[in-house]
Amino acid sequence: MVKVLSVGGSIVVPEFPDTDFLKKFSTLIRNWLSKDEERKLILVVGGGGPARIYQNAYKEIIDSTTDNGIADWIGIMATRLNAQLLKSIFSDLCLQDVVYDPTSVSEIKGRILVAAGWKPGFSTDTDAVFLAEQFNAKVVVNLSNIQQVYTDDPKKNPDAKPLEQIYWKDFRKMVGDEWTPGKNCPFDPIASKKAESADIDVICAGGKDISNIEKILNDEKFFGTKISNNL
Repeated sequence: MVKVLSVGGSIVVPEFPDTDFLKKFSTLIRNWLSKDEERKLILVVGGGGPARIYQNAYKEIIDSTTDNGIADWIGIMATRLNAQLLKSIFSDLCLQDVVYDPTSVSEIKGRILVAAGWKPGFSTDTDAVFLAEQFNAKVVVNLSNIQQVYTDDPKKNPDAKPLEQIYWKDFRKMVGDEWTPGKNCPFDPIASKKAESADIDVICAGGKDISNIEKILNDEKFFGTKISNNL
């Protein structure tokens, strides 16, 4: 049984590595894997604070001539640094190099596979969907600083309401079809299109709530939003 977690970089490295969270996360993952030797996990990590800091520096210096492809590469390199940190934390369980190209891997040699950014044009959410499809996982768990999907941006619209579930077709109307580096949305538009096409569900939930993550891993009732073709 393989489960895929798309772990937001802002959870792992909001500005500096969140060692308190990473210790708790490591304990959770190790405990969950220890209960069934058939369990395996794919962890795909985003760029977090380092990606934003370096992308913003690039944009400030270059100003109006910003190239999205270059900004994406900066973010991708941040994801790879964060992924190397996760691989190091789980070095006894992750027995292969960090995966950059999700289409190039066919096996999980240990109990955990760690993946990072691949190429410009989308976020690590898309990499997670590629890997879910590759390993026949029907769900991607998206952990970020967003607890639930809302009907609108709650920071801009006080009437926005949280959703426990939403169809892909409706979610995609909300996030659009285009990706820009650093885009802040519950799940990247390119990943959303691919997940809908591949009939993969996504659960969006808060990444710092360890007990809630455990419920999701155990297929128990959780706090968050399920995005699916079939609700």
